[in-house]
Amino acid sequence: MTSFFFNLDRWKKRIIIMLLDLLLIPFAIWVSFALRLGTWNPPLNDGIWMLGLAPLIVLPIFVRLGLYRAVIRFIGGQQAVMAVLKGVTLSIMILALIAVLADWQGIPRSIFLIYWGTAFLFIGGSRYLIRLIYARHYLKSEKAHIIIYGAGEAGIQLANALVRNEDYRAVAYIDDNPTLNKAIIQGLQVYKPSQLSNLIKKMQVSQVFLAMPNISKARKREILQFLEPLPLHVLTIPNVSELISGERRIDEVREIEVDELLGREPVEPDQELLSSCIENKVVMVTGAGGSIGSELCRQIIHLNPRQLILFEASEFALYSIENELLTLLQAAAIELPKAYLIPVLGSVQNQKRLEEIMQRYKVNTVYHAAAYKHVPLVEHNPLEGILNNTFGTLYAALAAKNTKVRHFVLISTDKAVRPTNVMGASKRMAELVLQALAQHTSQTIFSMVRFGNVLGSSGSVVPLFRKQIQAGGPITITHPDIIRYFMTIPEAALLVIQAGALARGGEVFLLDMGEPVKIVDLAKRMVHLSGFNIKDEQNPDGNIELKFTGLRPGEKLYEELLIDSQADKTAHPKIFKAHENYLFWQDLEPILDDLLQACQQRNLARIQAILETQVSGFKGSLDVQANLLKKSVSTSSTSTTHSNVTLLVSR
Repeated sequence: MTSFFFNLDRWKKRIIIMLLDLLLIPFAIWVSFALRLGTWNPPLNDGIWMLGLAPLIVLPIFVRLGLYRAVIRFIGGQQAVMAVLKGVTLSIMILALIAVLADWQGIPRSIFLIYWGTAFLFIGGSRYLIRLIYARHYLKSEKAHIIIYGAGEAGIQLANALVRNEDYRAVAYIDDNPTLNKAIIQGLQVYKPSQLSNLIKKMQVSQVFLAMPNISKARKREILQFLEPLPLHVLTIPNVSELISGERRIDEVREIEVDELLGREPVEPDQELLSSCIENKVVMVTGAGGSIGSELCRQIIHLNPRQLILFEASEFALYSIENELLTLLQAAAIELPKAYLIPVLGSVQNQKRLEEIMQRYKVNTVYHAAAYKHVPLVEHNPLEGILNNTFGTLYAALAAKNTKVRHFVLISTDKAVRPTNVMGASKRMAELVLQALAQHTSQTIFSMVRFGNVLGSSGSVVPLFRKQIQAGGPITITHPDIIRYFMTIPEAALLVIQAGALARGGEVFLLDMGEPVKIVDLAKRMVHLSGFNIKDEQNPDGNIELKFTGLRPGEKLYEELLIDSQADKTAHPKIFKAHENYLFWQDLEPILDDLLQACQQRNLARIQAILETQVSGFKGSLDVQANLLKKSVSTSSTSTTHSNVTLLVSR
């Protein structure tokens, strides 16, 4: 019966509600007389006129107030109550005026006050009853039941927004504020967190929405740890800045980000360090379309550079980051000078192109983020990794030196420390290049910033795990004991900018990565907070299986930031300075010549020997036969693209 009513056309529902009011209004008058006179068979006298006139007065008033245009199942809140209250009050005033003018007899004055209460009760109560029936029965199988964690202002706004949501129905609040325990807010009761496990079964809850945008990351991490063992899919509302800007609505819930799981509190950036190398300067970012390069660009545009040059080898990546930055600038209402963003296609392996751009635009600061960073891919393509990472850095640094760029900052990696792979070794060689060049008298200040994995980067496990969870598993992990450091991309980019400003020449800066995270534990937490269980021998009925595939070529169980065991503090609490051995340029130059020649000749055995000799702790292995079968760069193209290192330096 209820399904039949709620599935009717809206105009049919309106007619039914109007007919119901035609019955309830006279009934309210009769009940008023019965209550006043103390009998269920009261003498109405001239009150009989009220029975007939009241519906004719009330219905037009309700129509005028829009009460029949309201969707009954969404009634609730102050607006609906006030509409019924206004309609009943106005009708009473009109009836009382008619009674005086018509000189009706036998009607006690208190009847009008009693009728005001009974009419409001019957009219408002009928709507609430319909809504309650809809919520209890019709919605039960139609919407997912959710609990809102946080009964503050954000939680109440979320509950109101979900009333009109087609997918979710809020059934309760959870809040750890003892003063709110058992309170009723917007028809929903507030429970203590300790009661949540019982509510899940009692109310058939499948999801929890976190509605606490102002709490600290540490507090959010505590709450997530509490929710993790429960069979719930945990989502959260957008952050405060997104809500204030109007970018997101409060009911646009999202998945929990991994940085929220880690609970890492960012340090307030030093504005003087941020602006030192950027404000009113021409800044160039190589690899501008990559994970780190693009985030550097997003941060830089808010620091008032005179110009920002986007240097990128991928046409699509360059197109994407330019359009994104233009959109961000328009949204921030930043007035742009002419030719503010300069998109440049080019390879860091082309020194002439780099010098041409740096000279033309008189570049002051270069953030060198262009690199091949995927360990297994570089392991299978070692020549390309060395040419791009080591020699690409060399050519970019020489171009900066020759065009008198003031600051040159290399984005390095923790994989450069005692590397077991070609990618890490190629980045350590790049560091040695800058350390050697920094010993020369030059107007260019060379520095390096070394850090670990960033969340959400193109090589991060997090988006991979999320995709595998959505597909029903399995989650693939290389080794049960593998450990990694994690940092958000925005935090890493801000620290890179500040570290570059601290440089005086040749420093290797380290970023504080916080506590290391066991990848298997991270995967389990993501599974649990998605509302699933791990499938294993102890729980064969679980949802998501963890599959261990073995370490990939060149992969380590854990990464390090220091080659030696000592690092100095700097003016920034999350930036440290390493003490690393380096070579003077006259010693490094012939080594680079030898390495370049080995690359041109595709002599992997010679490359292996050079890396083992020059890169401290290198334990990688270039499989000569396998890599020769994977010729990614022909000998002829390599030899025409790269020239002798000595000649390049002498220019």
